Amino acid sequence: MEKYYIVDRSILPDSFDKVIQARKLLETGKASNVSDAVKLVNISRGTYYKYKDLVFLPDESTSDRKAVFSMILDHEPGILSKVLLIISESNASVLTINQDIPIHNMASVSISLDISHMTGTINDLIDKLKGYEFISNVQLIAVE
Repeated sequence: MEKYYIVDRSILPDSFDKVIQARKLLETGKASNVSDAVKLVNISRGTYYKYKDLVFLPDESTSDRKAVFSMILDHEPGILSKVLLIISESNASVLTINQDIPIHNMASVSISLDISHMTGTINDLIDKLKGYEFISNVQLIAVE
């Protein structure tokens, strides 16, 4: 949590509030797609996509939080187990794992996690994963 701040919304750009409003319109079905939601709150699609995974209300960030990661793993026995151990050590829970068929001895894997009780930050976990030679191209796809 060292990379997060709690600040009064009055000092933040209005676009942060509007990103949250747009996300709520999408979640409740009041907007059928991102284009409609951003038009209703008067922000650009670029602004929405830039901040959608970074701006949360306090109640949103304290309940069940999820994150989706994508990475490329060497195709060798036990590699996925090592990745799961790294995730487990951060106190995150695996929700789903999707692995593609290995091509050229590399497998694309996406893992969704419950990060509600994770120790450290998402960036800490990404840095740990990137620190292993058998894991490459680690990307955070989404945070909810």
